Amino acid sequence: MDTEILKVDPINPDIKLLSYCAQVIRNGGLIAFPTETVYGLGACIYIEKAVKRIYLVKNRPMDNPLIIHIANLNQLYEVVREVPRLALKLIENAWPGPLTLIFKKSDKVPYIVTGGLETVAVRMPAHPVALKLIELSDCPIAAPSANLAGKPSPTNARHVINDLYDKIEVIIDAGDTFFGVESTILNVTEDPPVLLRPGPLPLEKLKEIIGTEIIVPDFARGLYDSKIALSPGTKYRHYAPSKPLILVESRNYKDLKPIVFKIRELCNEFKSKGKKVMIIATRETYSMYEGCKTIIIGSRNNLYEVARNLYKILRMVDELDIDIAIIEGFEEKGIGLAIMNRLRKASGSKITLI
Repeated sequence: MDTEILKVDPINPDIKLLSYCAQVIRNGGLIAFPTETVYGLGACIYIEKAVKRIYLVKNRPMDNPLIIHIANLNQLYEVVREVPRLALKLIENAWPGPLTLIFKKSDKVPYIVTGGLETVAVRMPAHPVALKLIELSDCPIAAPSANLAGKPSPTNARHVINDLYDKIEVIIDAGDTFFGVESTILNVTEDPPVLLRPGPLPLEKLKEIIGTEIIVPDFARGLYDSKIALSPGTKYRHYAPSKPLILVESRNYKDLKPIVFKIRELCNEFKSKGKKVMIIATRETYSMYEGCKTIIIGSRNNLYEVARNLYKILRMVDELDIDIAIIEGFEEKGIGLAIMNRLRKASGSKITLI
């Protein structure tokens, strides 16, 4: 299959090009498109053959649910059975945006979209290209990240091309995504609601909006996998480079010297065994790793910068001439919780705690 790559302006996209892409969706094709979080791989939720292709193209387990992307509230009421009052608060304050909500599904939604579950994940993306594509398609779009299953999610079209070229009909190239990590997922069918996956909309903001407790299971922190795929990102290993990644966590991020000392110790140990090592450091610690190959992921004073660079750098781990990467951990506050969720999963439990 010859994949078309269509460049569009992320703010003022060409409507003719998006109308063409919408026709591809209506005809049962697959489109990779940008959202504010990561690039998604979309199909019309009502064309089950197209939805099945998403799983096949990505090599994604069939019990791993997909997120339905909508452009308006009419589409929400089309795909869900009911909207709890608590969810209305979140919709009013956080949609469009990087927040996915779990509802009870309507009978219209095929089980292939929900991984066999009676619940459905829905979000309204805050990206002009995504919203216009969904609107023109006149169909809610099921879309996981546009990558091969398990790999770091794509934050630009080049990542999508590397993974899915010749496997899908169209890749829409609208440059880099804004947040760089997947949406926050909250299950509003439970009381109190349950955080299934942390993301750009932090736990602290969710609590502020709804004014109630939110349960945070350990699998949402990336400490283990859920036995059932309750939503994307809960059961299977994700976000991982093929080369080993070691995560070094600290009990106290106010003093960075112990974490730097441990990483330098690991670096020298691997180098003594003939391994090529790369350290992924912050701007605050970069100069402390003299003698070790080091790359900056961002600043601890701006964890949104770290999140935006995260997958780009995890993909670099596989592209560069190295054998192993070591990365610093981050405090689980704000988007730091999402970063640590992704890093713990990406490391495959190769974690050192100091």
